[in-house]
Amino acid sequence: MSQLTRRQFTVGLGASFALAACSTAAEISSAAPSRLLFLGQAKVFALDPASGSVTTLVDQSPTDGSRPTGVNDGIAVHAATGQIFWTNMGKAAERDGYIMRCEADGTGVTTIVTPGGTFTPKQLKIDEAAGKLYWSDREGMAIQRCNLDGSKIETLVITGSAKFNVDDQTRWCVGMALDPARGHIYWSQKGGDNAGQGVIRRVDLQMPRGSTPSNRRDMVTLFSRLPEPIDLDLDLKTRTLYWSDRGDNTISRAPMDPAAGFSPATRLDRQVLVTGLKEAIGVALDPARGRMAYTSLGGEVGIAKFDGSGAHLLHTAAGMLTGICWSA
Repeated sequence: MSQLTRRQFTVGLGASFALAACSTAAEISSAAPSRLLFLGQAKVFALDPASGSVTTLVDQSPTDGSRPTGVNDGIAVHAATGQIFWTNMGKAAERDGYIMRCEADGTGVTTIVTPGGTFTPKQLKIDEAAGKLYWSDREGMAIQRCNLDGSKIETLVITGSAKFNVDDQTRWCVGMALDPARGHIYWSQKGGDNAGQGVIRRVDLQMPRGSTPSNRRDMVTLFSRLPEPIDLDLDLKTRTLYWSDRGDNTISRAPMDPAAGFSPATRLDRQVLVTGLKEAIGVALDPARGRMAYTSLGGEVGIAKFDGSGAHLLHTAAGMLTGICWSA
């Protein structure tokens, strides 16, 4: 089977898989009426974590059997309406990314941010109280937001120039997460493939007076020299940051609020929870039940407790999988 490059978001499926301490599926899944939503290259799936059954909600694969030209990446659910939002990166290195929405059952598929409204949109989050979508833009080297209907696109952070820095992966914004109560945005910049250049950063939701998107005076670098951080999620109750890393193929966590005087390059409080993923991508927390789910480009959907115990696969697919989130 032919493969795209890593930059185009496809990998081979031959990597080995090893997980931290395992337990039975019932130990983690018994609490759950919730479902998982996750993305394939041109599909939106729903998975029942108790039974492992998977339903295809949306299938936008070409009808002629050819490979889709874009790649779905980030997914989020509006809790009040059940509507599902997701990003598609479009073609690599072309400004043709877009954002889609559908109802909870997969009907009513519509494009809310049209192709070119963003460059290469990646992980997506919703601030329901404010009625805003937030996403990271990879080759656009930006953090952006818009209204839930796709209107009023704003750029909050710019990490580089699409004209001059588009091939500099240290500037690529990939994962992102929100802490609306404290007014913070978190995001990752992945760096080169397993290059130890990855960073995780934070800014305020409201831009400080005198700042611009490319000159954020409130920017804090929480981690640097990570292998290749991708998606993020936050446990706001315990103030813990979780992320996937495609460099060492792990799921990790660390405090959101490091001690005063910390060094981003030498922090020792990163805790690796799950290892051996086949190109780790998505991570999503279910704080009410103390569990997390994750995906890989190697076609894996896994689940574990917050400390990494009980890690096991719920589903494997023949193709790539990307973003994941929990839904009622």
